[in-house]
Amino acid sequence: MAGVEKSVSSVATPTVAATGARPSPKQNQLLAALTAESYNRLLPELELVPMPLGWAIYESGDRLRYAYFPTTSIVSLLYIMEDGASAEMAITGNEGLIGISLFMSGGITSNRAVVQNAGYGYRLKASTVKSEFALSGIFQQLSLRYTQALITQTAQTAVCNRHHMLEQQLCRLLLLNLDRLEGNELLLTQELIAHNLGVRRESVTEAACKLQTDGLIRYHRGHITVLNRPSLENRVCECYTAVKNEFKRLLPQPQRLAA
Repeated sequence: MAGVEKSVSSVATPTVAATGARPSPKQNQLLAALTAESYNRLLPELELVPMPLGWAIYESGDRLRYAYFPTTSIVSLLYIMEDGASAEMAITGNEGLIGISLFMSGGITSNRAVVQNAGYGYRLKASTVKSEFALSGIFQQLSLRYTQALITQTAQTAVCNRHHMLEQQLCRLLLLNLDRLEGNELLLTQELIAHNLGVRRESVTEAACKLQTDGLIRYHRGHITVLNRPSLENRVCECYTAVKNEFKRLLPQPQRLAA
């Protein structure tokens, strides 16, 4: 469905004025890794936006007007079938950006992007992204490296969904989300997990109950508390480590710019 990004609603997310906390652009690892020259050039163009739970940033076939750099939110990239069925291809948090099609395929999206953990992010106009990318500097280098890591995550997700047990897939999903947040709390309903994994909700319930019975997680009405991360990592399939290592290889943790 062609169109543009849907308008941002702040209903599901506290406003910056209400919380008194303004996330720094440097909470996004790509922005933090820019040179001072590139960062200072982009800083006046960066717009802080709330990213409420369930917000569809774009649909497949949309022409992008902005690129988004999450700071405290997580975005799920979904492929939607003709019959409405969907499956998660990858997730993006403060390690990356939403909108790689701006510099990879002329600005038309091939998937759906939906916020699955409410928070904040910064956005840049498409024209600004293209201009900065065209300079062939650090922004271009980081964007292409992130794109390669994202492609790896997408491919590994496809392999995981085809060859690994649902419990392993659930562990992968939980750990990938946990890596992008502080603490050990996740807001994920079983319906959302089933939607992202492309499976029945009853199957997710069974797998989650098994993890809870074994003392790895505590689950209550969409709130998941990870109680034993080492055990969760022991149960997850190789896909989690493969994705994590590729991101570390391509996007080493930068020394953040001074505030």
